[in-house]
Amino acid sequence: MEKEHSDLFTNETERQLYYIEKLNAVLKEKEALLGRKVTCHVTTFGCQMNARDSEKLLGILKNAGFLETDDEENADFVIFNTCTVRDNANQRVYGRLGALKSVVKKNPDKKIALCGCMMQENSVIEKLRKSYGFVNLIFGTHNLFKFAELCYRMYKEGEMIIDIWDKTDEIVEDLPVERKYSFKSGVNIMFGCNNFCTYCIVPYVRGRERSRNSIEIIREIEKLAKDGVKEVMLLGQNVNSYGKGLENEISFPELLKEVCKVEGIERIRFMTSHPKDLSDELIEVMKSSDKICRHLHLPLQSGSTKILTAMNRRYTKESYVELALKIRKEIPDIAITSDIIVGFPGETKEDIDDTIDVINTVSFDGAFTFVYSKRTGTPAAGMDNQVSEEFVRTHFDRVLKTVQDNAKAQAHKKTGRTEKVLVEEINEHDSSMLTGRLSNNLIVHFKGDKSLIGTIVNVKLNECKDFYYYGEMIGDC
Repeated sequence: MEKEHSDLFTNETERQLYYIEKLNAVLKEKEALLGRKVTCHVTTFGCQMNARDSEKLLGILKNAGFLETDDEENADFVIFNTCTVRDNANQRVYGRLGALKSVVKKNPDKKIALCGCMMQENSVIEKLRKSYGFVNLIFGTHNLFKFAELCYRMYKEGEMIIDIWDKTDEIVEDLPVERKYSFKSGVNIMFGCNNFCTYCIVPYVRGRERSRNSIEIIREIEKLAKDGVKEVMLLGQNVNSYGKGLENEISFPELLKEVCKVEGIERIRFMTSHPKDLSDELIEVMKSSDKICRHLHLPLQSGSTKILTAMNRRYTKESYVELALKIRKEIPDIAITSDIIVGFPGETKEDIDDTIDVINTVSFDGAFTFVYSKRTGTPAAGMDNQVSEEFVRTHFDRVLKTVQDNAKAQAHKKTGRTEKVLVEEINEHDSSMLTGRLSNNLIVHFKGDKSLIGTIVNVKLNECKDFYYYGEMIGDC
């Protein structure tokens, strides 16, 4: 009996490692026919969690024997890891697929896989069946860990494979990962969301909240530290909810304390924090640790209590402002960034005025400002008081300008200071310069040797260009 049909596997990781070996054997046969390595290309749409998922996909592919290439058109295997937060994200994927249709006609052996949040929508699957029959593999958010097994089936079976799970309780994280950076890494601490904001499709495509065991998280971070990682970003749809529902688990602030103890880790970031349950304990932990970066992403979405209620955000304008100002008081050097939606159903000029008032009061260091996107399957999509495009055109620029003015003012405050910078890469416009990131997540460009990439250095911020700096390295860190 084939091993994959037996009970010889002790866990899912062992099963998938077995399929990586099986896939490797298939690829060696193809290499012999082609006279070269079989190539792959992974394109990521969406958030930091998607980016981390793509690192897992690429790690599995490389371990199976694929050679990564930047050439999407000529790659033997193309994977789109999709996002569906806004409708235009879906349209971008359809556009890319349309461009590949003619390529596949010329090269029928080319394989295409789709995964991620967009694949959890039934309407999407039906459209792919009907109009994009050349796609070979479709899977979702809950069974990404089965990627090696699904790839093996794709090469052996020859038919379109669709493997979508409605939910799962399994968390499988100990599979190969190909990190984009050697010196920093995302770390998943939880999956899914229980908040059900009325505009958001994430709970429907990512599922309900599931937290990882804290011991496993710390073990992963310790391993990363030994591998030279200096900065970790803890990832979850709402990290403040970490640990809920698990027996004998710790809270998110307690988890942060444990991560701070890991030797070799010098910077800790996290995304995302929901305002409704950001605790005083978390503020205190952030305040007391030099390792935790002075940056907090705290999505506002709207400054109007009326709109916040319609969004099911479970806080008010006043409580958000009170929280943000408390954070500013306790951690004076912190950068607070946010998300803001313009054009939510029922929104009026007065609601926009409230949003602008919050932006000016909190003085955001930056904010992602979006036009409301109607997502089929969410409560907001069915609301009968949708606003006009004219309303959005009138008020979006007002909000954006207010955000930018405040962000500029906040950035200029650091001009002339010397700050610690994690050096990330050679400057893409000037090879004599390096580009790095401050603790508050802003970018700085400065002269330096590429040998400094992955190290933390002191940089004097000589010139602020509104959203980034030019500086000079000062001595040793």
